[in-house]
Amino acid sequence: MVKISRLLRNSAAGAAGIISGLILYSKFKGQPESHPIPPFFTRKKQYIFAHRGGMALRPELTKLAFDTAQDYEVDGFETDVRVTRDEQLIVFHDAEVDRTTNGSGKVSEHRLDEIQRLDAGYHFKDINNDTPYRNNPDAKVMTFDELLETYPEMLINVDLKDHPDSMEGQIAPELIYESIVSHNAQNRVLVTSFYQEQIRCFNEISLGTVAIGASEEEVTVGLTKFFTGLGNMFEVQANTFQMPTTYHNIPLTSQRLISWLNSRNIVPGYYGVNSIDLMSDLFNKGVHTVVTDRPDLAFQYRQNQVQK
Repeated sequence: MVKISRLLRNSAAGAAGIISGLILYSKFKGQPESHPIPPFFTRKKQYIFAHRGGMALRPELTKLAFDTAQDYEVDGFETDVRVTRDEQLIVFHDAEVDRTTNGSGKVSEHRLDEIQRLDAGYHFKDINNDTPYRNNPDAKVMTFDELLETYPEMLINVDLKDHPDSMEGQIAPELIYESIVSHNAQNRVLVTSFYQEQIRCFNEISLGTVAIGASEEEVTVGLTKFFTGLGNMFEVQANTFQMPTTYHNIPLTSQRLISWLNSRNIVPGYYGVNSIDLMSDLFNKGVHTVVTDRPDLAFQYRQNQVQK
């Protein structure tokens, strides 16, 4: 027992020495070269995106939601895409259609025409617990092509949802790149994914001509190095980090973190920003992008800024 304790102490001391050495090296080592800011982020300093089109106000990811968000003058939409059985790219979040439509089953099991016949406003409830958008002609699932065509001036932050090991996931990066290019939208689309493999694959196909967001893996590595004093050793691939404001009760909105991200040309973005006070606090700290379920609050925030 004594020998084990001594071994553990020696190992801990050795690890501490290594970490201390790395921290010291990081302080004197020059920062890795950061990527230039892509055109997607150069319209102005503060972006407000409607999460799934503003899912608190209208059925998510439908024309109803996108139209409402546009009326509230957001800068763009945070969206998701999945691939249908007939290899069409649709604007949809879940792997299955059950939660948001009157249909059932996996997206990958349905053809596009079958999905477009579904009522995507069927389950949405307003603050009175009513379902006012059932059978609304604009509560339909859109294709990604339709989204780009219908809103030619809006910025689109799109998340590739299909797993890279699935057939749908394997073709999604190329499908979305072809759609972006065919609509000459390279400068107004940001492609992200939970999966690092999807981002890597898309970036190889696009040859770096389209902005990319960080996967969960890259964000985790970057934040770990920052919090352990090794931020200068982080080799960034993505153009932006999109993060929650807290993770396991750890706040992620410190001025120091946001300043570090900006210094590395990693555009700081946060989602789940559903209060005017939080929007104001984040933008005052130098955050570039916030994603909100409430585009109406985003409009109020900007109205308040004009009046100051």
